[in-house]
Amino acid sequence: MTLKAAIIAEIEQIAEEHDLRLSPLTEDLVLVESGLDSLAIAILVTRLEETLQLDPFTAADDFPSIVTFGDFVRLYEQSVR
Repeated sequence: MTLKAAIIAEIEQIAEEHDLRLSPLTEDLVLVESGLDSLAIAILVTRLEETLQLDPFTAADDFPSIVTFGDFVRLYEQSVR
């Protein structure tokens, strides 16, 4: 499973658990328009840290600008390099 697929799977699981309606997860989808609320995004980041053993938010020297779903995925992809 790719990193992007793992992120999508977690998002879909969280949306199901919290009865959230997701927009199609495209690269240019603005994250706040994805259907995830701030609590769901916080849960997502926590679960990804647990499952991937990776927290790109504390590892980054500069806090990255995350606007789109693609930005979010790239942040994680860059953190494993």
